[in-house]
Amino acid sequence: MTTVAFIGLGIMGRPMAINLVRAGFDVVGFNRSTPSIDALVAHGGRAASSVVDAVKDADIIATMLPDTPDVVGILTGENGVFANARPGALIIDFSTIKADASARLAEQGTGGDFRVLDAPVSGGEQGAIEGTLSIMVGGEPDDFDDAKAVFDAVGKTVVHVGPAGSGQIVKAANQLIVAGTLGLVAEAIVFLEAYGVKTEPAITVLGGGLAGSTVLSRKAPNMINRTFTPGFRVELHDKDMGIVTEAARQAGVAIPLGSLAAELLGSLKANGHGGLDHSAVFLVLEQLSGRGGDETPNTDN
Repeated sequence: MTTVAFIGLGIMGRPMAINLVRAGFDVVGFNRSTPSIDALVAHGGRAASSVVDAVKDADIIATMLPDTPDVVGILTGENGVFANARPGALIIDFSTIKADASARLAEQGTGGDFRVLDAPVSGGEQGAIEGTLSIMVGGEPDDFDDAKAVFDAVGKTVVHVGPAGSGQIVKAANQLIVAGTLGLVAEAIVFLEAYGVKTEPAITVLGGGLAGSTVLSRKAPNMINRTFTPGFRVELHDKDMGIVTEAARQAGVAIPLGSLAAELLGSLKANGHGGLDHSAVFLVLEQLSGRGGDETPNTDN
């Protein structure tokens, strides 16, 4: 049985690790908070007391962490993966981080006889639960092939997109599209409500035409009901848009619509809503139209 160490059992990592257990992997998990580890154990996984404990006997090491410094620290620190995993281990980073950092980590890992893939995902919490994530993978083709069983356990659309760091570039493009679409869906709902149109039937018919999208079908109900329980937090999408804008600047690419979407998410975070689902960008658009109230957003908590 292949042993997978899974580090980072948050909103996305926990269901991904559980799906690996269901697929027949021996999964040992580590997380800073114990409830997530307990949830994995309840589904047949094993608990690790530290990163070192998790990776020491692992064939494959998966990470799902919030930001670039977290991944760098976990992989390169004294008590991290490179210093304590077995040579030859396959390392899959599912996190969304800077592409240049992913490329450097892959190079450093190769020097330590490790195989490193950057494999950021899209599909949100529901996709992680259902095992239907879209996974964009950067790294060596042979390593991608060796990771196929892991990817198939957690994702539905899995594509090798190029050398190390390429997965992060594609994920940045994904976040750019999602942020822009969220903003337009929010504008459309404010527009519909201003005219007294029945919004739920309106979203149904819009979803059947060219305007239809996963963002529309999954996030419009949050906006209509003003319910923003986090599936993907504002603070994380704000971080991702920082990655997008920096990478676009480095490449000399203009992203005027993306820059506006980034400002909307940044404003939402600055106003204390970083912990809400990113569909809460609706609140900013509602307020800009003079239609928003001062009530606390419902998070179903």
